Amino acid sequence: MKNSKSARKPEVQADPLEPRHLDFSKGVRGKYYDSMRKGTNVVLIAPDLLDTFPDSESVNEALRGLKKIATRSARPTPRPRKTASATR
Repeated sequence: MKNSKSARKPEVQADPLEPRHLDFSKGVRGKYYDSMRKGTNVVLIAPDLLDTFPDSESVNEALRGLKKIATRSARPTPRPRKTASATR
């Protein structure tokens, strides 16, 4: 008969999107300041999208296509109507 202390519990993987405590005690203020000023942006992609967007170029290509679609489908601003008093 096995001792209950020697029995291993199955490991449960943590959900990567679940909020967790972050330790900033060893952080360095301004470490990425220069790279951010140069225009570097870091975006985290959800794990289920990694097969669709494996690199930054595929993400940029998709966003450019979305931008074109959004620009074409945007409604033009309506022109103000002339009122009867303005036409006299």
